Parts: sequence; structure tokens; C-alpha cells
Amino acid sequence: MTSTRTSTSRTHSPAHSRPRVLISGASIAGPALAYWLNRRGYAVAVVEKASTLRGGGYPIDIRGTALEVVRRMGLLPELRDAHIDLRRLTFLDGDGTEVASVDPHRLTGGVGGQDLEVRRGDLAEALYRAVRDDVEFLFDDRVDTLDQSDHGVDVTFRGGAGRTFDMVFGADGVHSRTREFLFGPEEQFHRYLGHCFAGFTLRNTFGLRDEVMMWNTPGRAAALYAAGGDGHVHAFLNFAHPEPPFRAFRDPRAQRELVARVFADAGWEVPGMLAALRDADDLFFDVVSQIRMSRWSSGRVALVGDAAYAPSFLTGQGSSLALVGAYRLAQALADRDHAAAFAAYEHGTRPFVTAHQDKVGDGDAMLFPTSAPALERRNAMLRRLVTPPHPGLRSG
Repeated sequence: MTSTRTSTSRTHSPAHSRPRVLISGASIAGPALAYWLNRRGYAVAVVEKASTLRGGGYPIDIRGTALEVVRRMGLLPELRDAHIDLRRLTFLDGDGTEVASVDPHRLTGGVGGQDLEVRRGDLAEALYRAVRDDVEFLFDDRVDTLDQSDHGVDVTFRGGAGRTFDMVFGADGVHSRTREFLFGPEEQFHRYLGHCFAGFTLRNTFGLRDEVMMWNTPGRAAALYAAGGDGHVHAFLNFAHPEPPFRAFRDPRAQRELVARVFADAGWEVPGMLAALRDADDLFFDVVSQIRMSRWSSGRVALVGDAAYAPSFLTGQGSSLALVGAYRLAQALADRDHAAAFAAYEHGTRPFVTAHQDKVGDGDAMLFPTSAPALERRNAMLRRLVTPPHPGLRSG
């Protein structure tokens, strides 16, 4: 276990007189919640199973209410500096011929000059820097047991330590262990949306910059996402699959074999992407899914972000929901006990979450048509939005 403990804010009373809370997860929702709870006088510890923050990563959107949250955190100038301004999104058919090249904002609903698109790692690092001097971080460790009582939550960590907290928060993602402790197996809350995806980085030998190239055949998509000029592109391979491949979730070899089998006969740049996949050290494999729960808390433990209400990456709103949810949870805890606060958090946040989760169908049809007629309808719609032809990649 790697522990990073830093001094508490000088504006607060000594740490022993402050309510003690534990947050599981140091991605987006966790550090955001830590920031707001620290501001409200809580002594905060964050436990993270990884040995360090995960940098880089795929681009994510920050829109609407979430923009106001990062502004209040003082992070807006830093994130604007990290903004990725995608110039175009080019769609290709099965042989690599260009279908259409369009302005990304016309498809995503984003607002140029207002919404932010940044690398997931840039947002995570900005949030961490905002709290690291006031919050205790426990890297390379995780919660092993939770035992609630009248006096608090007794936590045993994987590293062997035991501590008691007034409250515990699960910000540990779609496959949340905290949720499993409280409510049981993930399958009860997991809404599979029929697709799997693999993401990884590879060298940018394609001459791409600030753009996306997406190849489609029915039920399959391959994309190269060039964000900035660091010499790399983000590769995505998405495919329809009738059932979640549970066996592959914890087996990177099985993940690579599944993806390679599905795309074995694919054209364009896909063979080279599969070759890079074999050696990628940052492979991220998962299913396209949502988490839908009837309640987000039990006793002194509450869930936030993807652990409670993952919308799926098709919506482009996962990070925004995490930021807004963390803010509203901390706001609810400002002047209420935990039971009343958790009820207020859920009552105030659920309509916002549900509205974004319900948007998923449109993104599915747009990015990943699963039949030849659906693909042709999508392409016809894109041609109506067409911008001047893109001179870049063809079949390769």
C-alpha cells in the first residue's frame, strides 16, 4: 500500500474533531467528492486500488451543469488549456472509402467554444491536484470488508489496516465493489446494451490531428482518435455481442483473443490495430452498459458516479454525471445527517441522471448500426450533413 498523507487545510479545526469519511475510488467522482467534502469540514481519505493515477486515456466531455461545477472548483482555466478541439469526424465504409466528413458538434450536440473535451487523465490529474494537499490518499489498496454500526463504518483494508469512519462513499466505477458489499452482485443492476469495446493507444503513423476516423460494417466499428500532438492516437474497436462476455472481464488474454476473432477479416487499418492490440500495455476492455438502481445508499454508505448510475460511454456524459453527482452529494451533507442527506441527494439528482441515461438509444444507432439497412440509413443521414471531403486515410 502506498499512502500519501498531507496536511489538512488550515481553515479547519483539528482533524480529530472533524467527521471522518472514506471514498473508494480516485478517478473522477472520488476526487471531486473529496474536494467538496473537504471544503465542508470533513476529514477525507481516498483509497484507490491502482498504484498511481491513470493518466492519458480517451477524451471525455464536460458539458452543461458540470461546466459550472468545475468553474466553482477553480479548474476551468486549466481544463480550457487542456481542451481538445476536434475539427472533424470522418466515417468510412467497409473498404475504407469515405462516406462523409462532418463537424463533430453537429452529431454530439456539443457547443463549440463552450463545452469542454479533455483527456480523461487530464481531468483526473486536475482533480487530484486540487485536493492532494488536504486529503489523504491510499494508493495500491482497497476496501476488503465494511461493517456498519451505530457509531460508524468499520473498514478493513486489503493491506490489513482497520479504521472506522462516519461515512463511506463508493466512487469505484461500473464494477463497484462497494455496491456489491451493500446490494449484492452487479448483474442485478447491470443493463447490457449489446456491445463490447476495447480501447488502447498506438503510435500516430496516420498523419491525423484533432480528428476521428471511424470505419463501420454492420455490428462492428473501428476508430482512430487523434487528440493533440503527442504522437499517439486512441484506438477503439467496438462490436455487437449477444451476451456480456463475463469470462473475459478479468482475463486480458481472453479479451485480446475475442477482439481479434471478431475483426479477423476486417479491412482498412484494422489489421494494424489488431497487431498493436497484442502488445498494448494500456488495454481497456469492457461492455457498453448502464447501472440502474432503485436506491443509491444503505445506512452510512452511499454511491456516486458510475458506481450508482453509469450512463454508458454512448451518452458522452459519464464524467459530467460524476462531477454533478459529487457536488450535489456534498451539498446535501452540508446541513443534514447522513440519512436525510442521502435522501435529498437522490431526490435532487435522479431526474438529471435518468434524463441522460435515456439518451443512449440515439448514440447506439449513430455510431454502431448493427444491420446493413441501419448502416445505410445512418450513412444517408451523414451525407446530408457533409462537409468538404477529407483527403486522409483510405483503405489500408
